[in-house]
Amino acid sequence: MTITTPPATSGRPDAATTNRATFRTPAPEDGPAVWRMVEETPGLDTNSLYYYTLWFRDFADGSLVATVDDELVGFLTGYRRPEEPETYFVWQTAVSPRHGIPFLGVKLFQAAADLQVANGARYVEATVSAENKAIIMVLKQFAKKHSAAVETRVLFPSNLFADSHHDEVLYRIGPLTAD
Repeated sequence: MTITTPPATSGRPDAATTNRATFRTPAPEDGPAVWRMVEETPGLDTNSLYYYTLWFRDFADGSLVATVDDELVGFLTGYRRPEEPETYFVWQTAVSPRHGIPFLGVKLFQAAADLQVANGARYVEATVSAENKAIIMVLKQFAKKHSAAVETRVLFPSNLFADSHHDEVLYRIGPLTAD
């Protein structure tokens, strides 16, 4: 599966660049680039290189990577919940700040979630910190686009974690239907 985004522009019709993002299913070979991106992105929970490599072997069907001219510039990991296969859970996402494509992270999230909805998901879930206004806005925009309700609750309170971790607030969007 490959999806190509429109080229980035500077706002003038004659100023289109060649920067097109292609979204595709990840492969284990994408693990190192994603691991480096996570290491360089403040606020993301870090996982091992092995984790991403294994994830892209076993859960690639719920994940996407974004590339521009063969350079990995973004990723999203997600999966269908085993006990609730109609629910797609978005685990982690990030984009490089140097990609030059407006709203790339939003487009990546929407492409992954829309693909899952087209394949039978009726709910999209993600956990976020209450302070992460940008991701919360993306989730609310997605719900609005689909005319779906958003439910929130604390899924995992901060006291479950050893460090000074925030509450993990669950955003559940749905029910959804394919357009």
